[in-house]
Amino acid sequence: MSETVTAPVVRTTAAPPTLGGPGLFTVLLAAALPLVDFFIVNVALPTIGSDLAAGESVLELVVAGYGVAYAVLLVLGGRLGDLFGRRRLFLGGMAAFGLTSLACGLAPGAWSLVAARVAQGASAAAMLPQVLATIQSATGGARRARAMSLYGATAGLSMVAGQILGGVLVAADVAGTGWRAIFLVNVPVVVLGLVLAARLVPETRSQHPEPVDGPGTVLLAVSLLTLLAPLTEGRAAGWPLWTWLSLAAFPFAVAAFWAVERRADRAGRTPLVPPSLFRVPSMRRGLELMVPFSIGFSGFMFVIALALQQGARLGPVPAGLALAPMAVTFLFVSLAGPRLIARYGTRVVTAGSVLQGVGVLLIVLAAWRDWPHLGFGPLLPGAAVAGAGQALQLPNVLRIVMSEVPPARAGVGSGVMVTTQQSALALGVATLGTLFLTLVPHLGMRDALVSTLLVQLAGIVLTGLLSLRLPRTVG
Repeated sequence: MSETVTAPVVRTTAAPPTLGGPGLFTVLLAAALPLVDFFIVNVALPTIGSDLAAGESVLELVVAGYGVAYAVLLVLGGRLGDLFGRRRLFLGGMAAFGLTSLACGLAPGAWSLVAARVAQGASAAAMLPQVLATIQSATGGARRARAMSLYGATAGLSMVAGQILGGVLVAADVAGTGWRAIFLVNVPVVVLGLVLAARLVPETRSQHPEPVDGPGTVLLAVSLLTLLAPLTEGRAAGWPLWTWLSLAAFPFAVAAFWAVERRADRAGRTPLVPPSLFRVPSMRRGLELMVPFSIGFSGFMFVIALALQQGARLGPVPAGLALAPMAVTFLFVSLAGPRLIARYGTRVVTAGSVLQGVGVLLIVLAAWRDWPHLGFGPLLPGAAVAGAGQALQLPNVLRIVMSEVPPARAGVGSGVMVTTQQSALALGVATLGTLFLTLVPHLGMRDALVSTLLVQLAGIVLTGLLSLRLPRTVG
């Protein structure tokens, strides 16, 4: 009788997904697209208004419709990535972003452009949270720190470069497309991104995904809409009754949202925005700083575009290129960010706010002294110094916010962070833009610009003070 010996079965655990260099390039390319498109329209608005016979309120919706849809759906996009797979949502969101960009570029009228922009913002909300969540889940240690720094540098550079690119594309009038090129240029970039992502981006998802928080999603959407919609449309519409009713409803919507989320968190479920996530000091304090920073950044970009084109009478290209020094210094200084943080800790962020404040003061002096002859030369010193200061803040703050978020909650954490950033960007255009346009008839363009920049300077002082509360080191 023979004896059969069965070899023991050796079970090997699958290696964790890894995001390599080419994959990181691919997700950063995707991360740039939504932020470029938020700012790319600023210098194109006069041309769009003329071509489509669109009034001021409709043009504001071209900007606000995208920003509000983007902000409202970002956290949901992060949750869906945790649930169904981040790579799947990333590919679907990117494809939808390309199609909606095409729809924007082919829009026959102003309202069809607004509708396409809303859909474009929703597509971006499905795509962008997967970028940070993939980085958080598929990298570790020094590679994660470098990837997060590169993400922050990409985000900041995209916001400045978007405005420059918009001016160049409008003036170039590629194949007679005029302003439409600022949207059509996304299509080949998306095609390239889809080809690369299908090969290079690994699939990741939460090990314990939670179902979508329906009540939380609805209440977050109501909270953001009751704040952002009246602030973006109120001035152009003459502040009708609905705007005041909406603003009055905002605190009640926020209170209801927070109560629902706390109840779900205490019951052991994972709400859309878990209040327990804010017990992480790096997340809470980083988001506190990001709000005034992003409000000032987007408000400045919107106001300077209007002032240079409508007040200084610059064309789209000179108006865009006037900010080129800001983009250049941002790029080079942000690359040094990881080394500076490793050596000096988060006081680098405080130094950045001081530099940005000096830069804005130089821009104020240039506007006061040289108006209306304001362009590349007079703005160069201030724009360069402000860009360096912003580069020491934004990439590092983004890295700080996500530094202690566990990989299992990467989608939720990235959705919360990007929603905070995007809501503040939309709020900056609404508040500082409204302030500037309200002051122009009473003070004139120069004094309105100076007054608005001084308000931004107060916000920079606030970010500097808040930076002192950040954890001294970053993991």
